[in-house]
Amino acid sequence: MKKALIIGGGGFIGSNIAHFLLEKRDYDVDVIDNFSRNTSGKVPLLEKYNGSDRLKIFNADLTILENFDQLDSDYDYVFMLAAMVGVDKVNAVPHEVIRVNSMLLLNTLEWLRASSCGRVVFSSTSETYAGTIEAFNYAVPTNETVPLTIEDAAHPRFTYAITKMLGESGFINYARQGYFDAVVVRYHNVYGPNMGFRHVIPHLVERFQKNEAPFLIYGHDQTRAFNYIDDAVLGTVLAVEKGMNKEIYHIGDSDEISIETLTRFVGDLLNYDGDYKYAPTFSGSVSRRCPNINKAKSELDYYPSVEWQSGVEATIKWYVDYLKGTEGSQESFYDQYGIKQ
Repeated sequence: MKKALIIGGGGFIGSNIAHFLLEKRDYDVDVIDNFSRNTSGKVPLLEKYNGSDRLKIFNADLTILENFDQLDSDYDYVFMLAAMVGVDKVNAVPHEVIRVNSMLLLNTLEWLRASSCGRVVFSSTSETYAGTIEAFNYAVPTNETVPLTIEDAAHPRFTYAITKMLGESGFINYARQGYFDAVVVRYHNVYGPNMGFRHVIPHLVERFQKNEAPFLIYGHDQTRAFNYIDDAVLGTVLAVEKGMNKEIYHIGDSDEISIETLTRFVGDLLNYDGDYKYAPTFSGSVSRRCPNINKAKSELDYYPSVEWQSGVEATIKWYVDYLKGTEGSQESFYDQYGIKQ
């Protein structure tokens, strides 16, 4: 039986990966997280395995190197997902994003260097080339060899992306020295049920529920390719199991849609019959983002199977059901899971 460690396993993607490994791969799983967003220290998706020998959950701040000591040192697979993330965070405390994410990266690398772990997957993001399309007019869908570009290194909006660039370089170059095998995955707009409210789709649900009229569509002509959580999880696991050492893989979907298309689709699902109005986009937001996933298809056998309409509908249903069963606000969501705002 293989053994996996998920660093940042209390989060949306990490907890879904843990659930997949326990349910579909029969792995033993260790999860470590500081639960800064979920102060209860609980992972609702993994409640079935609480008390099981197959799952261990550690609550620790890994910006402190000594806190790695409580872990084993011989995992078959390590998933490095931990990071401070979110537009609200990068705008409010960009210096903390730099500090926390850099410390997490460097401490994890140093711990891995002294351990006997087999394969590591580092989670990166399409934000690493956020400025490339605007500055150099690269082709979309975009492949893994695209230059990584930040339009303004001083802009708080790009602090998260800068730390992910550091991570990509760090994990690949440590792997080049033979300390471990490493694979990088770049996520592209992962979404799904129970991901919190700081994402465009649940945010749309809440705004429609509040009967906003006319309904403002911010950045209506911007395009994105959304990746349903089940597909993102499978792609990540395939990357760690089958990916080539020191390689980067786009994990996403190549079905590109506009923000206006997404907004009107959600509105139709929620029976909105009012008017729409275009509104300016947010500072630092790119006009197009869609991955070329041919490399992941050919080398990982990764073929996303959830069409965006089906995934969005399932996500909308979860949030509508959730809001009906609570006080109907994101604050009650945060309260239920002990999440700090």
